Amino acid sequence: MNTTTFKSQIAFWFHLFVTLLAWVAPFLFSWKWSIPVYAAVMIQFAFFGRCLMNEQHEMTEDDNATFYSYLFEKIGFQPDRARLKFYVRKVFYPVLSAVALFWQVVLGIAPVLF
Repeated sequence: MNTTTFKSQIAFWFHLFVTLLAWVAPFLFSWKWSIPVYAAVMIQFAFFGRCLMNEQHEMTEDDNATFYSYLFEKIGFQPDRARLKFYVRKVFYPVLSAVALFWQVVLGIAPVLF
């Protein structure tokens, strides 16, 4: 395995870790930390028009491809890429922000870590 392939694989696994962490962040971290991070990700999409982590593991965003569509296609699902991209880029992070606020502020449940 050459150095480029190794770096690409490390970047892929890091991207997967960060993606999974986004899903559980409303329960692990204070909404005061989570919401600004979600906003930063959305600003990245708005400003650059893509996820900056994708190029680190040699994934292009041709034909509405996203990291999520890449993962789904690897396990045999064929999602509607345009629809999935819309939800990931426009809906997903505001929903996670709302979940964090509801869980922590409305229900009063403290985050597990901080």
